[in-house]
Amino acid sequence: MQRRLIALSVNLIVLTATSFAQRNDTAYLLQPDRVFDGQQMQDKWQVLVSGNRIIAAGKPGSFSTPDQVKTISLPGQTLLPGLIEGHGHLFLHPYNEVSWKDQLLKESRAERTVRAAEHAKATLLAGFTTLRDLGTEGAEYDDVGLKQSIEKGIIPGPRLIIATRAIVATGSYGVKNEIPELDLPRGAAEADGKEGLIREVRTQIGKGADLIKVYADYRWGIGDQAMPTFTLEELKTVVEVTASSGRYVVAHASTEEGMRRAILAGVHTIEHGSNGTPEIFRLMKEKGVAFCPTIAADESISLYNGWKPGSDPEPERIKQKRKSFRQALDAGVMICAGGDVGVFPHGKNWIELEKMVEYGMPAIDVLKAATSGNAALFGWKGKVGSIQKDALADIITVQGNPAENIKTLEQVKLVMKDGIIYKRD
Repeated sequence: MQRRLIALSVNLIVLTATSFAQRNDTAYLLQPDRVFDGQQMQDKWQVLVSGNRIIAAGKPGSFSTPDQVKTISLPGQTLLPGLIEGHGHLFLHPYNEVSWKDQLLKESRAERTVRAAEHAKATLLAGFTTLRDLGTEGAEYDDVGLKQSIEKGIIPGPRLIIATRAIVATGSYGVKNEIPELDLPRGAAEADGKEGLIREVRTQIGKGADLIKVYADYRWGIGDQAMPTFTLEELKTVVEVTASSGRYVVAHASTEEGMRRAILAGVHTIEHGSNGTPEIFRLMKEKGVAFCPTIAADESISLYNGWKPGSDPEPERIKQKRKSFRQALDAGVMICAGGDVGVFPHGKNWIELEKMVEYGMPAIDVLKAATSGNAALFGWKGKVGSIQKDALADIITVQGNPAENIKTLEQVKLVMKDGIIYKRD
């Protein structure tokens, strides 16, 4: 019942967003070589779009077309639902450009918002028509205005699902400094205990959060070792209050104990999960908790730290990520496609999908995860992530067949969102 309530509430969010968008009454008949419908490849399908909806999809002659229709021939191309980024930070940019600390301390919120607008555009043009943004990292509630600006057609960008500030335990997160009396930016909202967490969850929801993100662990142990932050009871409080609004909770968790507490508390997805174990992933499967591995972020940070693939031994961080991802697949855990983009460049979201294939997930399953899988996980099943009648017209095409070569996603030829064409090469 709780998950049904969440799905209904999130559907209202996406439908409201659509109502603000610029209207487009043009009808298009798209004729690619093949269509990935969100589940499987369909040869020689055509797709009819009118306004902001898919009207029909199927083989030629299986549906009628209106007299006034614009036909777009797409020889050699595969048509897919717009891709869905499951873990992004539009208010961050790669740490090899400016460190996370300096982005918080030396970039104004005005600058960060302008950057975020550019990042949103790059995301859309890369074929990712929906993005789940999991925290502004010190930019307060500026993602609310960014989302509204996209919905109103002021700037181009993907549909946004936003977490606003995220929640951390006091003292566990933020810019480290050697002068205790200095009050430096935290990067997220600090809250503790039942009353404090109830107040913070309700505040973030009231300000516009579509979901709540908590940090179930972080590098606050001795020697910056990652350790659990919130108690199990605190996490249960966050989940209970969030669920009462029809929303869900995601948890940053990389340690075995942090993951265990978050799973038992009832979070919707685990983000990162680098040190999961077979037992932990079996528990995730049992409880219906999905896993967002963020492989691309781990690889990017290793590269920034000097790792040279091909000549240097693989860092322990990468070995562990490969191991945990394999264990999650073996346990049958639902995989969320999300790379923690912002740690690496916006517009290169496809890196995560390529890494998922490299780490052992079949390409067709990666495509499912990045479309219909993420849509179902986020409560948008049948609205986005699928090529089917009445779905929103979020559509992309690529040259070639991404089920055979995932790297074709690097070169998107056409991007349509809400029935409006934003890119056509």
